[in-house]
Amino acid sequence: MSAGAPIRVGVTMGDPAGVGPEVIRAAITRLLPRSEHVSWVFYGSEEALGGLPGELRQPSAPFPERDAIEASAADLREGHIDAVVTGPVSKRCFQGDFPGHTELFQHRLGVPRVAMMMAGPRLKVVPITTHIPLREVATTLTSDDIVQTTRLVWQTMTHALEVPEPRLAIAGLNPHAGDGGLFGDEEARVFQPAIDILTQEGIPLGGPHSPDTVFHQALNGRFDCVLAGYHDQALIPFKLMHFSDGVNVTLGLPRPRTSPDHGPAYDIANQGIADPTSTLRAIEMACQLAGSPLCDEGFEQGDEGP
Repeated sequence: MSAGAPIRVGVTMGDPAGVGPEVIRAAITRLLPRSEHVSWVFYGSEEALGGLPGELRQPSAPFPERDAIEASAADLREGHIDAVVTGPVSKRCFQGDFPGHTELFQHRLGVPRVAMMMAGPRLKVVPITTHIPLREVATTLTSDDIVQTTRLVWQTMTHALEVPEPRLAIAGLNPHAGDGGLFGDEEARVFQPAIDILTQEGIPLGGPHSPDTVFHQALNGRFDCVLAGYHDQALIPFKLMHFSDGVNVTLGLPRPRTSPDHGPAYDIANQGIADPTSTLRAIEMACQLAGSPLCDEGFEQGDEGP
């Protein structure tokens, strides 16, 4: 799809008892003046998303937020929408069928591998393993996981994000990246073979770097994206920097899926204080990845909007 071509963007309401509906309304309202090339499809109840300028597809009871997600995944698979932005939900809405949105979309769209990129203005991170216990990381992470995930990151950054030669780094699993085997051998046994394979393919992956310094180096401009061995190794530094404006991007799908990087925040729902910045950024990113970027007149960094 060429830049500027009309696109159909789906937006799911998230948990109607959380902040999803209000941050979606705020973000869409802010985006309307510059979204003339976007048509919207909203997946949610009349109460949650009714009145917004687009098609409303209402979910069925008794699991309305899950039904909204399923309907958007089906439309994304069939090409009825060009991208989807999913509102925040509690993991319990997946009823144990999937750990979260990422795995549901992978299964429903029938792709062999996906990855989760957390993207912000200053930092991009990708955890190679995601929702598994920390005690299982060292026995679960493989060289092939590193290779396959890095390929997805490289493809997304070079094609969709138009970074010609992305500078990628991987954080070691152990303190000081093992310190030559003193604190663990995963860096030599698992990480280095993957780095060698990727280098032969023309995908330079720097590292494994000491995890206590590599994110600082990325923030200072040395790297465009940092891969990490496990969920919190990647997301703790990311959310320290981009708690309000980070975006979750699912890599590996045939069409983009993004989401804000926060949960339903039940404790502040319906109080008018929820920050819509992350949702707005997620919509902007979905449009960019779908090939029709919105003009860059949105929030400046640090602008928390209405």
